[in-house]
Amino acid sequence: MARQQKKKNITIAGTDIDEVKRLNSQSGLSYNEVKRMLAENYLKK
Repeated sequence: MARQQKKKNITIAGTDIDEVKRLNSQSGLSYNEVKRMLAENYLKK
């Protein structure tokens, strides 16, 4: 039985793009999300 291997999505420099995306999704709010939250809270006052 042949195992199906997932092709690694790697840049020329050797960065694993899928790993970067996975880590970014766990990192919390983005800069733009923080900006939007601050603007929304400022407008509520």
